[in-house]
Amino acid sequence: MKIIFTGGGTAGHIFPIVAIIREIKRLNPNDFQFYYIGPKDQFAKTILSQEGVEVKTIITGKLRRYFSFSNFIDIFIKFPIGILQSFYYVFTLSPDLIFSKGGYGSLPVVITGWIFLTPILLHESDIAPGLANKIASKFSMDIFTAFPIEKTEYFPAKKMISVGNPIRKELLNGSLIEAQRIFKITGEKPIILILGGSQGSQRINDKILSIINEFLENFELIHQTGENNFKEVKSETEAIINENLKPYYHPVPFLNTEELSHAYRAAKLVISRAGAGSIFELAFLGKASILIPLKESAQDHQVKNAYAYAEKGAAIVIEESNLSSHFLLETLKNLFKEPKKIRQMEIRAKEFARPESATLIAEYIISYLFS
Repeated sequence: MKIIFTGGGTAGHIFPIVAIIREIKRLNPNDFQFYYIGPKDQFAKTILSQEGVEVKTIITGKLRRYFSFSNFIDIFIKFPIGILQSFYYVFTLSPDLIFSKGGYGSLPVVITGWIFLTPILLHESDIAPGLANKIASKFSMDIFTAFPIEKTEYFPAKKMISVGNPIRKELLNGSLIEAQRIFKITGEKPIILILGGSQGSQRINDKILSIINEFLENFELIHQTGENNFKEVKSETEAIINENLKPYYHPVPFLNTEELSHAYRAAKLVISRAGAGSIFELAFLGKASILIPLKESAQDHQVKNAYAYAEKGAAIVIEESNLSSHFLLETLKNLFKEPKKIRQMEIRAKEFARPESATLIAEYIISYLFS
């Protein structure tokens, strides 16, 4: 059996695909060949190749809702080229099923699959789908949703199956001893993990750095800065952090799965963006969190994700319009004055989790293809 996976190429698309592939292999190890078609992205190629997935790249355009001259190039040049490339790959591979994680990079594959009458499954991570997934839903047989059906917008209820967001189960393998070795943490103060998404967040970085010494007087920080921001953050913090506080600050450009598992294990609380992948990881691991939704997210989906999660009591939401360095610090300090509240957040997070998500999707795929 051949399955083509497709997506936009970001970590939020790739890691759930990896989780599903691993579950299919575990349940039915010998009967599948896996392919991925999407925009050129070295991160996606590296991660998927390690799973034995054959990666094909296509040229894709971005779907924008605002006026831009780039729209002309993307819609009338890049998108048709992507359709032709996808047509060739789908025709030559002749897949039994296409699984789309969404994003603009997946649309040419989904449309081509529909032309060839290939069954198409779609997974939507967010409460509010973006334009690409709204279009892709028209061609999809069924739509898996991360959030409950009654919370998820736009899609017809009869097509939706609520399963949660597939999670890398390896994140459960974190070790405090390994965290101490990798990050050189002292454990003398509460450890806070700061995640700004796979690319980091310049704005969150700026808020932390503006009063970094005050943060470090109270907490020990593991800070994922993002690859592009790391050198600047490293240089700036070396100059401004008081010498006696430097042992409590641990900046890293990016955390791979193993490193992230250890960082999660060590952290008492996580400051994070509100992408669905991050939220379901926090829930899976039972971590209290402060969510700072990206204000430019399409359809305002991060804000909607964050509040849907926070209403369960698992997190505190601070929107960027209300975010200041001192407000963030005081929120942290007040939380740690109430350890019972943090424990309650951890319990609520676990209750929200859907650890079986990848298994449910894998079982559905296997059942459909062998029925």
